[in-house]
Amino acid sequence: MTAVELGLPGVRGTPETTTRPDSPLLVDKFGRVATDLRVSLTDRCNLRCTYCMPAEGLDWLPKPELLTDDELARLIGVAVTGLGVTDIRFTGGEPLLRPGLERVIAATAALTPRPRMSMTTNGVGLARRAGALVDAGLNRVNVSLDTLDPSRFHALTRRDRLEDVFEGLAAARAAGLTPVKVNSVLMRGVNEDEAVPLLRFCLEHGYQLRFIEQMPLDPQHAWDRDDMVTAEEILAALRGAFELTPEPGARGGAPAERWLVDGGPAVVGVIASVTRPFCAACDRTRLTADGQVRNCLFSQSETDLRALLRGGASDEEIAGRWRANSWAKAAGHGINDDGFHQPERPMSAIGG
Repeated sequence: MTAVELGLPGVRGTPETTTRPDSPLLVDKFGRVATDLRVSLTDRCNLRCTYCMPAEGLDWLPKPELLTDDELARLIGVAVTGLGVTDIRFTGGEPLLRPGLERVIAATAALTPRPRMSMTTNGVGLARRAGALVDAGLNRVNVSLDTLDPSRFHALTRRDRLEDVFEGLAAARAAGLTPVKVNSVLMRGVNEDEAVPLLRFCLEHGYQLRFIEQMPLDPQHAWDRDDMVTAEEILAALRGAFELTPEPGARGGAPAERWLVDGGPAVVGVIASVTRPFCAACDRTRLTADGQVRNCLFSQSETDLRALLRGGASDEEIAGRWRANSWAKAAGHGINDDGFHQPERPMSAIGG
């Protein structure tokens, strides 16, 4: 896919400028600015979703390689106070498995300026933590839910925890972690018939639903484009039961295209990373649980900030290395290119 098709200036590989401007922000050669930081807190998970990891799990990162709570807080502080980051999304693996989760959130909430904070979770364990997360300063959550059917949930996740997810969603809403968003991945021959039921469920309970096209981030490297249910297929299914109209206003850097459902105010979103890339407006940078910075979910390279931290580097030295990582960002993820190779790290190790 060319840079023009991605909405970027010039032809493929031709940047807007070759000289980095004198800016403290996370700018790249194509004029984009990263203001949204995805922070992976752990690569571990208590589910075994078939499209994410094998039944036996993965080789987890050794504890000494993981950033400590203080190291996480320091790097987040560098991003917010020195690099212009305004939004923090805590991810995993499963972030609720991080023992110091509330401590990291509280440290982030104490920063000036205070960033907006959200978390992506599978919802297992959320019911008993929702209140503490609010007290620590978390603003809202995204909960992954691909099916409403208990037997199908068990087949997909290899765990019998659907009721825990339902309870977690309800607890998040009651605690004020709103809007509570639900992330769903539809797969052919697995759950593609649940587009309408999932939306009805979210409308009934006051959650915001977002469908996500399945991406090539599985550790087995078995992703098959033919198994992916596309955005067009999802919208066609929804339009058979609802009236969908494009939500007015600029989308900005948001990954989801959003539609009003039956005139609104309820909305449904579709994240079409594969069939409708939104790389031109990408405003994200990523920090892995072991301290590596990635400028794209599908990047083949990382910048090691953990070594800088533990080697005694100053905040400005760390910020400079982070800026260099963003400046090197490619025009797009390249999923639709003939020479595309998915990253060696799976989604659980990169962070969502």
